[in-house]
Formats: sequence, C-alpha cells, structure tokens
Amino acid sequence: MHPTYEQTRAVVDRGFVAKVPQITVLFWVIKVLTTGMGEAASDYLGSISLVVAALIGVLGFAGAIWWQLRTPGYSAPIYWSAVAMVAVFGTMAADIVHVVLGIPYAVSTAGYAIALAVVFFWWYRTEGTLSIHSITTPRRERFYWLTVLLTFALGTAAGDLTATEMKLGFFDSAVLFAALMVIPLLGFALRINSVVTFWTAYVLTRPLGASIADWLGKPHSVGRGVGFGDGTVTWVALLVIVILVAWVTVTASDQPHRAR
Repeated sequence: MHPTYEQTRAVVDRGFVAKVPQITVLFWVIKVLTTGMGEAASDYLGSISLVVAALIGVLGFAGAIWWQLRTPGYSAPIYWSAVAMVAVFGTMAADIVHVVLGIPYAVSTAGYAIALAVVFFWWYRTEGTLSIHSITTPRRERFYWLTVLLTFALGTAAGDLTATEMKLGFFDSAVLFAALMVIPLLGFALRINSVVTFWTAYVLTRPLGASIADWLGKPHSVGRGVGFGDGTVTWVALLVIVILVAWVTVTASDQPHRAR
C-alpha cells in the first residue's frame, strides 16, 4: 500500500531530505534561464493583453506554488515549474510598481532589498538557519519561496535601474552583474560562509538573466537591444529549460543530499 500524502510529508518534515535540488553548475544554468524566460515572458504576454498577462501570472504562480508545497519530497519538474512562474510573477510585480504606480526603479529596488532583508531576519530568527539544505518543513519552505519571490522582484527592478535609469543599456548591465558574480564565486572558492555566498549569487543571477533576455529581445532603440523579440526569447529559453529539467530528472543528477 502506498503511503498517504500526510505520511510521506511527515517523513520529509522530520528532516531527512531537503525539498530543493542539489546545487550544481546545471542548477545555476537553469536558474539564469528561468530569470531570462520570466523577464521576456512577462513583457511578451503584456504586449498581447494585460488581462491575459495578469491571469497567467497570478494563476500560474498560485498554481505552481500550491503544487510545489503539496508535493512531498523534491521533484525537478515541479520545483522548476514553480521557479519559472515565480520568475514571471516577480517580473510583473516589479513592473507594475514602476509602470502603474510610477515609482522610480531606484526606490523600488531599495524597497525590495529592505523587504528581502526583513524576510531573511525573520526566517533566521524563527528557524535559526538560512541554509537551503534545511528546507524540510512546511514553514521553512514557505520562507524559502517568499525569499525567492523577493529576489526575483529585486533583480528585475535592479536590472531595469541599471539599464534604463542609469543608462547602461541591457548588455552593459549584463556585464556588470556578471562581474559582480565574481564576489560569491570567490567566497565559495575561499570557503567563506556558504549560506551568504549562495544567496548573494541567487540574487545576482536574477538581474543577470533578465538583462541578457532584454538585450536579446528588445530593439536597439530600447536599451540597445539586439531585437530578436520577447516572444522568441521566451520560447527558446523555455525549450532549453524543458530539455535541461528533463535531463536532471532522468539522470537524477540534482537529487538533494540529506538535510544538515
């Protein structure tokens, strides 16, 4: 007889296996792809219909997170589906703050950074750890996804801040954030606090991926883009994501270690 959801979840909650993938090079590749896909998809859907974009963004985000939270243990397709929809929804949230409410990117970037710091403080004060290897209980998982959502919104605002308000353009913004990625890479190489280096890299990959997607999708008149189109960038990135997630699913190469 197969175990029920509650029985299986109880095993996960006791801290045997984290509900996030093992952090490998492929993890970061898929992460950057989802950030770029989310940026392009948000703009692409918005150009078709703001109503359709809002429905897909909100319902897709809610459905994917519900599915992830209800699933006992780690599943690559479900996990990355949640990340992809967080990418789309997080981009929309950041854009609405600027476009609809008229708040400058500098202000929204600072606001999201403060909100992220508050969540980190709240998470650590409640659980005593920010390690992704400890995502083994429903409460820690909710902290994790709230943090992920804020990193996507922060990254979107920061990328648009450097590209438009600071007038770097999308390509130079991508170069800037790629250069900043050296900081957590050095931290990892020097064995500095792994939690700090992970979350620093996680935050930076958002504006990096978004800047690359905007550079490829937007016309030269907007941030000196290449002009392939947001739709093309969305579908190509999504195809590559599906292929890579299928690979890690079949090979089980990203299965998480036992929680620490």
